[in-house]
Amino acid sequence: MVEERMGDCWSHTKDQFDNLEKHTQWGIEFVEKYNKFVKERSEIEINYAKQIRNLSKKYQPKKNSREEEESKYTFCRAFFTTLNELNDYAGQHEVIAENLTSQIFIELTRYLQELKAERKTHFHDGRKAQQYIESSWKQLESCKRRFERDCKEADRAQQYFEKMDADINVTKADVEKARQQAQMRHQMASDSKGDYSSYLQKFNQEQNDHYHTIIPNIFQKLQDMEEKRIERVGACMKTFAEVDRQVLPIVGKCLDGMTTAAESIEPKTDSQQVVESFKSGFEPPSDVEFEDYGQAMKRTVSENSLSNSKESKEKPAGKSKPKLWPFIKNKNKGSGPEDFSHLPPEQRRKKLQGKIDDLNKDIHKEMDQRDALTKMKDVYIKNPQMGDPASVDPRLTEIGQNIEKLQAEVQKFEGWLAEVEERMPSKSDSHRRSGLYEPQSSVAVSNNCAQDRERPLSSPDGSYTEEQNTETQVKANINPNPNPNPNPIPTTMPDDEEFDDDDEPLATIGTCKALYPFEGHNEGTIAVAEGELLYVIEEDKGDGWTRVRRNQDEEGYVPTSYIEVNLEPNAKGAMTYI
Repeated sequence: MVEERMGDCWSHTKDQFDNLEKHTQWGIEFVEKYNKFVKERSEIEINYAKQIRNLSKKYQPKKNSREEEESKYTFCRAFFTTLNELNDYAGQHEVIAENLTSQIFIELTRYLQELKAERKTHFHDGRKAQQYIESSWKQLESCKRRFERDCKEADRAQQYFEKMDADINVTKADVEKARQQAQMRHQMASDSKGDYSSYLQKFNQEQNDHYHTIIPNIFQKLQDMEEKRIERVGACMKTFAEVDRQVLPIVGKCLDGMTTAAESIEPKTDSQQVVESFKSGFEPPSDVEFEDYGQAMKRTVSENSLSNSKESKEKPAGKSKPKLWPFIKNKNKGSGPEDFSHLPPEQRRKKLQGKIDDLNKDIHKEMDQRDALTKMKDVYIKNPQMGDPASVDPRLTEIGQNIEKLQAEVQKFEGWLAEVEERMPSKSDSHRRSGLYEPQSSVAVSNNCAQDRERPLSSPDGSYTEEQNTETQVKANINPNPNPNPNPIPTTMPDDEEFDDDDEPLATIGTCKALYPFEGHNEGTIAVAEGELLYVIEEDKGDGWTRVRRNQDEEGYVPTSYIEVNLEPNAKGAMTYI
């Protein structure tokens, strides 16, 4: 019965250890799973931050002239600020990933190793205690069996002695021998009894310690370990949230920066920048005068015939309407001439002013270098051991030459700037809105064609264009006199400026009528009066100029946009230019 009871106790204890071993192993696996979750979250934050940084970098302005152009507009600057704030925002996600790794993943990885080692120690102690008590029980059983065996042997020896002592036939020596044997057996039984009693007492003490001290202590350690594990998981979960909470103020600042950038956008300022960028500086055309086509054509021919060209040239200047700027295509669409003469007046003025500012900055830099070298030379003069004063002279001479060159360049560009500002109309004489032409009140015409005239615009590359749509050409035929403004004479000439030296004149290929007066100051051009009829001897080759003849001795180039050309049907590429 005792053995069965002890076996049940041991089996129950072993089952308890098995249950605890399974539960603690599940707890460790849970910590490993949570640690893996934190690691994957950290990787997601890293990848997200990388993608955000790449996105910000992708849309950052390139280092070129376009960046300077875009930086003028408030909405572009707001977008650039948003990109920078987004880059900082990505940095906060990198901070989250770094803190998750350092404060949770690495710590939990180290704790898991400690937890596994501690668990292994506790269960090892439990198994060792269980093995020890089982071994003690076996020794106790061995002592008990030996005591039982010695008692039986002593009883048999006593019975044999008594039998021998009662038998008269047995010699005294045999009786004495049987008596000694019985005494020896009784002594052995007594010794076994003492050992058994002593070990029994020891076993009971060990059993009491085992079930009341050792095993409860091991279970308590396992319980403490489990509570620490759960507490550690809870702390990690709290840190998981705090890591995000810590970056919220900086993330909020990033978002506030984006909001502030968006609120700094000024539509009116940006639209004014567009106006300043594309403002041409041209005067708007004045009212279109009514032309009476009811009179006989003969009168028009007689007043503007080829034979009366001198009279046409002597018309009072007051009767000539100011001309429109001829929109001549710039052949050099790359860099353009040094004086920016291919640009409209206002744009040319800005370019020249910008060039002067850049040159002045270079002059100041050179002057600063000169002043520094002069001070260095003075130091060398006062302290020859520090250096040779003559070694600075070549550089000073070079800087002086550079300053002279730059000052000459400044004077050159200032001269061009003064010329442009002299020719530009004053603000009181211009009626412009946002740098574009405002429509003037037109004279009432039956078809109201003046209101639909196409306004002159600049091409995107800064050169002029003379392209017009078909509707505009037809309307210009009806009312071709838009009262242009007196602007500077175009400097771009066709490739073949020189006239042919052949004695035989070029053949006439058509006629033309001057829509506006042209002064023809440049070499190779010819002055024409408004309404004058001329012969066409060479059509426009795409450079914006047409070669015409007044008589046998007078011929030259006029802007194609200033005349209405009627080529003969058999002429090459016959068409009408307006």
